[in-house]
Amino acid sequence: MNNSLFRLIPFTLLVLTSLATLGYSQTTLPFETRFVGVERFEELMAEAREKNWETLPFGKRVSTIGYSLLGIPYENYTLEIDDHIEAPSANFDGMDCWTFFEISVAAARMLDLPESSHDPETFLKLIELDRYHGGVCTGSYLSRLHYLEDWAADNHARGLMVNLTQELRGRKAPLRCREMTLGWKYYRYMRNNPDLREDIQKMEQRVERERHYYIHEKDVPKIEDQIQDGDVIGIFSHNSRRISTSHVGLAYRDQEGTLRFMHATTQSRHGRKTALDSRLTTYLARFPKHAGILVCRPRPLPENLKSSLSPQADTDDISFASEPSSLRLKPFLKEQPSL
Repeated sequence: MNNSLFRLIPFTLLVLTSLATLGYSQTTLPFETRFVGVERFEELMAEAREKNWETLPFGKRVSTIGYSLLGIPYENYTLEIDDHIEAPSANFDGMDCWTFFEISVAAARMLDLPESSHDPETFLKLIELDRYHGGVCTGSYLSRLHYLEDWAADNHARGLMVNLTQELRGRKAPLRCREMTLGWKYYRYMRNNPDLREDIQKMEQRVERERHYYIHEKDVPKIEDQIQDGDVIGIFSHNSRRISTSHVGLAYRDQEGTLRFMHATTQSRHGRKTALDSRLTTYLARFPKHAGILVCRPRPLPENLKSSLSPQADTDDISFASEPSSLRLKPFLKEQPSL
């Protein structure tokens, strides 16, 4: 083998590894499959720039963007975009409970980037950073974070989110994670790839074994004043003798300071759309099966990731941009029909 070529291989591998770490994963899926609603995305970013939302505190920025997305139709399984290939995706024309909060957080982070980076492909990199283990989509369904509990732990470990649940009167959650194994027929990837089912079951068993916390419904009024605009609120529901997350949304404080629940919902009272619901404690009490909540506070992008996502970033910037262990994320959750 040519010696000069041999010496080039380690450098090439370093660059490729760094690119993958930062979410520059390749996909064979067409853009139209990965990104739906370009016009609404561009309108959102234009409004944000015009109204200087980038100057808002980050949590308020997240809730302001979420509020601007109210009225979008509810659409389930928006992440199941192919029979085989997993890829970061976004749909601004239809959202489920997971993608509503995920898009709100990603758009808030995008406002910290130069305007020249306010494009769909960069947005998908921000989604990738948040949705997948280590912030990297490998093209495999298994690289996605499929349970909110797993997402919270993963993002917290990478500094993209602060999981406040334990310190806010949180108690150990007796988890039951079986939704995907029992309902595999509802998941496009699992229907078309039977071999995934065993690995998904192992993932669910791992999440069940890990230590997770929840705030009991009766304790929520006691910590309500500590929840801020833009906090991610996961809803735990009773599942046999255990509990599991069944829904998710954002905290929103109205002009009177009331903490309300903002989410994408299937409720007919809201017309199956993204909606600003009642006071959080009122919402929890509305459904007897609700057991409590988790609370996660989104954080802005670290400076090293901002530079790596900016258009002027070069190979050297990318290769030193971040440490692989410091980036991670999770997928989507199917809202229960009654929520």
